[in-house]
Amino acid sequence: MSISLHHLTGEREMENVHLAVEEDDLYSGYNDYNPTFDSEELENDVGFQQAVRTSHGRRPPMTAKFPGTAIGARPLASSFGSRIPMASSMGRPMTGAVQDGAARPMTAVRAAGYTSSLTRGSNFDPLGQSKGPAPPLEAKNDDTPEEKIKILEKKVNDLIEESCMGQSLGALQLALEKAKEAGRKERALVRQREQSGNADHINLDLTYSVLLNLANQYANNEMYPEALNSYQVIVKNKMFSNAGRLKVNMANIYVKQKNYPKAIKFYRMALDQISNAHKEMRIKIMQNIGVVFVRMGQYSDAITSFEHIMSESPNIRTGFNLILCYYAIGDRDRMKKAFQKLISVPLGIDDEDKYIPSNDDTGSNMVIEAIKNDKLHQMERDLKALAEKYIMTAAKLIAPAIETSFATGFDWCVDMVKSSQYVELANDLEINKAITYLRQKDFNQVTAVETLKTFEKKDSRVKSAAATNLSFLYFLEKDYDQADRYADLAMNADRYNPAALINKGNTVFAKQDHEKAAEFYKEALRNDSSCTEALYNLGLTYKRLNRLEEALDCFLKLHAILRNSAQVMYQLANLYELLEDPQQAIEWLMQVISVTPTDPQVLAKLGELHDGEGDKSQAFQYYCESFRYFPSNIDVIEWLGAYYIETQFCENAIQYFERATLIQPTQVKWQLMVASCYRRSGNYQKALETYKDIHRKFPENAECLRFLVRLSTDMGLKEVQEYATKLKKVEKMKEIREQRVKSGREGSTRGRREGREGSAGSADSGHSSNSTKGERLSAKMRSLPGSNEPYEASSPKEIDASYVDPLGPQMERPKTGAKKRVEDDDFADEELGDDLLPE
Repeated sequence: MSISLHHLTGEREMENVHLAVEEDDLYSGYNDYNPTFDSEELENDVGFQQAVRTSHGRRPPMTAKFPGTAIGARPLASSFGSRIPMASSMGRPMTGAVQDGAARPMTAVRAAGYTSSLTRGSNFDPLGQSKGPAPPLEAKNDDTPEEKIKILEKKVNDLIEESCMGQSLGALQLALEKAKEAGRKERALVRQREQSGNADHINLDLTYSVLLNLANQYANNEMYPEALNSYQVIVKNKMFSNAGRLKVNMANIYVKQKNYPKAIKFYRMALDQISNAHKEMRIKIMQNIGVVFVRMGQYSDAITSFEHIMSESPNIRTGFNLILCYYAIGDRDRMKKAFQKLISVPLGIDDEDKYIPSNDDTGSNMVIEAIKNDKLHQMERDLKALAEKYIMTAAKLIAPAIETSFATGFDWCVDMVKSSQYVELANDLEINKAITYLRQKDFNQVTAVETLKTFEKKDSRVKSAAATNLSFLYFLEKDYDQADRYADLAMNADRYNPAALINKGNTVFAKQDHEKAAEFYKEALRNDSSCTEALYNLGLTYKRLNRLEEALDCFLKLHAILRNSAQVMYQLANLYELLEDPQQAIEWLMQVISVTPTDPQVLAKLGELHDGEGDKSQAFQYYCESFRYFPSNIDVIEWLGAYYIETQFCENAIQYFERATLIQPTQVKWQLMVASCYRRSGNYQKALETYKDIHRKFPENAECLRFLVRLSTDMGLKEVQEYATKLKKVEKMKEIREQRVKSGREGSTRGRREGREGSAGSADSGHSSNSTKGERLSAKMRSLPGSNEPYEASSPKEIDASYVDPLGPQMERPKTGAKKRVEDDDFADEELGDDLLPE
């Protein structure tokens, strides 16, 4: 029985071995189809795909063939023994063979994890974990030139970042120091690169950043020559691309230095180096050029720049500047055209209706609520407010110039605005027209009031604004009923209008209902916590109610808002004086002087407080300053005259009492003081002439006659008897008048007498609070001369040189017309909001 072995491939070798017996058909099986040769299933054949993906599929073809009939050359095998492999032409053992005692898998491709060198029984370790941990990484060597350069570059970048952070925080000096240090480090980095032979690898971006940051910090610290030098280094270096646009920065510095021709030159150089692709930047540079021409007074050149911008990319600022230029050259027609262009500039913002939530969609309502006050919406509101401000200002500017009268020009502007996207602004313009009438010197108040009254039937916002202004106008005219009526109308139209609430509070205050006025001021503050007028008036109201601590709290809050308000600081000083803290009052008055150093009333108040503290020299200094700025204040004149009499310099006191005589010529006491000063200084002849002059003006004055009798007796004059006779007549007439008054009082009923006494007592108590400090000075003046001197013999009723507080404890209206002082009656009335009355 012969055995025939077919040569097959790979892993199918064992299962395709056919044992042929002699008696079997030798040609049987030739029609059988072997699936190994099925080319259509090769994609699903794992072994074939593995061979294609590995080097097995790229091995060279075999060069020797086994003869198909030579049985001796084939390996012999039986079912009882192992096969003997047949060597190939490559020397590679056949599949399934055993080599060096190592078992091989039944595949023609070597799989991962198996090697021919493995011995039988070795463990499967594809990751090589049995070899132990990997050796440690090599330590980084920082001493190499490359590492040093990298470290130095990082330090330079950190310094630039610190400089920029310092600038953003306002620490400009620190930012400059960091920028300088970054420059030093960068130069050291360049030298190190050159030494290491890497000069071709210089980091130009880092050099550019260092120089630009240094130039910016110089400019921020107003070190303009150094900044220009740093910019010049960048601009002249051809290795820096797009450095030419930095000439804009250089031009800005020249503008700050008011070197306008050179600024124009550098703006134009920058404009030449910027391509048309950067349209927005070119527009901004041209706008700067136009502004510089305006500053130089070259309006025609400025108009050329602005007109080009309005034709290419119109914006609100440029349109307003163009109107200003036309107004400067007096071109009426082009002013109208420019105003029409201004109101037609698209703002590119969404309609406010977009932010009104609908009741249907909850999700969209939440989105609208989230974006209602975001930064984008705030930016849109600011842009719209800016546009309205420019349009309002332009209308007020050109209205008198474009037509024959202001009213006609303003009406044209209103008509143009009504036909534009700013329809709501037309009503504000008309209100502003009425206010402008009031501000003109030859204003027609009737026209203004009528204009404002036309808004009573408008929408609530405009109606409230017009009624507020009408209430203010009637309040100034002291027509409190009409003021109260329009204040109520403004409140009904808009209850959250703080100006309307303030005017209502003012009318109630004028009617002495202080508690109710305080409630209106508080409500205004609840609606607008930053309303300074309401806070000021509330403080005054508390002071009227004698709630001094609450008033002090109001004015301290107001001082935190208005740091340099002289009125607020004066009220604080007055409150501390009422609280009997003169040192604090003096400190606040000193702050007032730092703001208004020429206010005579404040200087006089400082003199009074120092006098009360016993510091005469300091009081004298402030009184002299007050007299220098306002020489008509009787109280200051009186104090200075008394001071010189007290210090025995009567000659110096004469000039003050003579000025008092000019101010109050019907008051005999000032002329008597002048005569007494002459007598005390030893100039008896001049004193006698003065007394004779007084007697001619006031023949029934007993004091003057008494002085004439004494002087004539001392000087041995013959007119003694004449003056003595006149004196007796005057004294007798005085006694008769006193008896008549006394008898009249006795004949009156006790009830009327008690009522009169009670009334007089209350008046005296009210006056005593106003003249407490003055009484001390009055008593001092009456006690200055000796017992035989004229001052001692004078009647206190006739020569009453009492010093009364100019403002009084209740801040009464000062008795001077030189400069209006802050008083309780000076309400901080609300005229118009900022949106209606720009500065």
